[in-house]
Amino acid sequence: MVELTPAELTLLGLLVEKPRHGYELEEVITERGMREWTEIGFSSIYYLLTKLRDRGLIAETAEPAHGKARKVFAPTPAGFQSCAAAAEEAVAVLRPVFPPVLAGLANQPVIPPARLRAALARRAQALTDKIAEVRAAAERQEPPPFVRAIFDFSLGQLEAEQRWLTTYRGEL
Repeated sequence: MVELTPAELTLLGLLVEKPRHGYELEEVITERGMREWTEIGFSSIYYLLTKLRDRGLIAETAEPAHGKARKVFAPTPAGFQSCAAAAEEAVAVLRPVFPPVLAGLANQPVIPPARLRAALARRAQALTDKIAEVRAAAERQEPPPFVRAIFDFSLGQLEAEQRWLTTYRGEL
């Protein structure tokens, strides 16, 4: 199996959905709020497409893109297989994440108590704002179930952190 980065898997998955050109990929990434959970900048889309093409996972198609002469990419059979295998592994395998908040908590003895309480209050507000933003993004569209699952997962994580933060702040 070909190893795929999360960004490569995300783009390949969007091409498995349907052949697309780079600008259309950008539109879907923005519309679905994908930058909240993957590192794909607008400028990296074409770089990643080139990498996927050079590895034989996607190929240019002859399909016109909305009547414009843009390169449209689609997965090759190897790309489809690699996407399926990598997606299954990404779902099944628990991998560590390294949120900076944990490094901050590990070093909280050096933060004066009043500043720690203020920092936690700012985080609580940021969580409230992000939850509202994700809910609004989900409500603006009628995503298919697999996209809805991403919104639900993100909300679940944010809400779990919000519950933890409420409890933790109460212990200070």
